[in-house]
Amino acid sequence: MIGEAVPVLETTALGAAEMHAHREDLLDVYRDAYADKIGSPFFTEDRHWERLLAYGQREGFALTMGHLDGVGLVGYALGYPLPEGSRWWGGLLTDVAPELVAEDGHRTFALTYIMVRHAWRRHGFARSLHDRLMQTRPEERATLLVQPQNVAAVTAYRSWGWYKIGDLKPFADAPTYDAMLLDLKQ
Repeated sequence: MIGEAVPVLETTALGAAEMHAHREDLLDVYRDAYADKIGSPFFTEDRHWERLLAYGQREGFALTMGHLDGVGLVGYALGYPLPEGSRWWGGLLTDVAPELVAEDGHRTFALTYIMVRHAWRRHGFARSLHDRLMQTRPEERATLLVQPQNVAAVTAYRSWGWYKIGDLKPFADAPTYDAMLLDLKQ
């Protein structure tokens, strides 16, 4: 690998309508990225697609896909602005100031997924997808949930400016996540 050029990731921004045309490619990446968890009820392929469909119905939904020439789709990132009165923070297990979790529909962009196929990790592609998705966001901040034992992801997010505000369990059958924020208007 030393001396080899890193391939250039081509990114494409899509909305919900276009997402449906890429269903199988998106699920292929998911199966690869979450291969070790797919047997768990919360992480099944069907549950993932249900979540994507639900996110796609949100106002302001955005999807960035990353392709490599000759390889195809290697990763994607997506999210949507939290609506006014969002339930996103409902599973927060940490006491925080109420104003920190108040949503007006324009304040916070939820980065719900960022994933790269195993074979293409550690090439900066997750960062490229992240930056492309975030670069035009009008919100003042973004939020994401990450499993604390995913040390590589937590370390990457911190190096990109994200910081933890608490622990959050979004659904009864979901794991407990680190809830993180990123200031977008720095």
